[in-house]
Amino acid sequence: MELENIILRAWDDRSLLELDETKQAIDSVIEMLDKGKLRCAEPLGDGNWRVNEWVKKAVILYFPLRKMETTHAGILEFHDKMALKTDYESLGVRVVPPAAARYGAYLAPGVIMMPSYVNIGAYVDSNTMVDTWATVGSCAQIGKHVHLSGGVGIGGVLEPVQAAPVIVEDGAFIGSRCIIVEGARIGSEAVLGANTVITGSTKIIDVSGNTPIEYKGYVPPRSVVIPGSYKKQFPAGEYSVPCALIIGQRKESTDKKTSLNDALREFDVAV
Repeated sequence: MELENIILRAWDDRSLLELDETKQAIDSVIEMLDKGKLRCAEPLGDGNWRVNEWVKKAVILYFPLRKMETTHAGILEFHDKMALKTDYESLGVRVVPPAAARYGAYLAPGVIMMPSYVNIGAYVDSNTMVDTWATVGSCAQIGKHVHLSGGVGIGGVLEPVQAAPVIVEDGAFIGSRCIIVEGARIGSEAVLGANTVITGSTKIIDVSGNTPIEYKGYVPPRSVVIPGSYKKQFPAGEYSVPCALIIGQRKESTDKKTSLNDALREFDVAV
């Protein structure tokens, strides 16, 4: 509560950023984010999530406290305000060159980062694969045993501070070149086929039954999803608008690996 109060006071009065007490509080929050002791959003255990606005405010306030610095990695040169994560061996994280994660992002033991990027405030849970050229945006929450395939774009959100970040829950499989932004939430063990785009306003239509069921910004657990389109009337005429189609469910009767393989075979989903 003391840290939270200091952050909230500094948010309302930026002159307080000059105080050592404020600087130390912000540094403490970023360190706790880096170690997974704080999260920008957290599950409540009842299927819902809570956004910790004050933590996101601390991340935003951290930027003006940092100075631009030049760093080198061999022949490569960088010029930025933020430090990168280090000491991956002790963290139990595999990082393939030239993958990078910013300090203030949490990577749990067993995470594998192919050449990819994880931004400050993000939380990536255990045994998750961040595949080649995938990006995990600021404050995004990625669960356990998730596979983010090549080129997946997980959006970040710092402002508005009350906005929920992108959430990908445990066991989900996100196919190549999928884009998930604007606080969209992917339920546990869902499968998204290649090139599926989910935003906060994307129509997600369950077409697996006799009657379509529509969601927005949320993919229910174990759903198998592919890109689709629907007709929409505009002043200039009728055109196809992108959507996402739920075409089935991963079976609960099999383990997760078998269920994933079955889903991809049964529904012919591209990954």
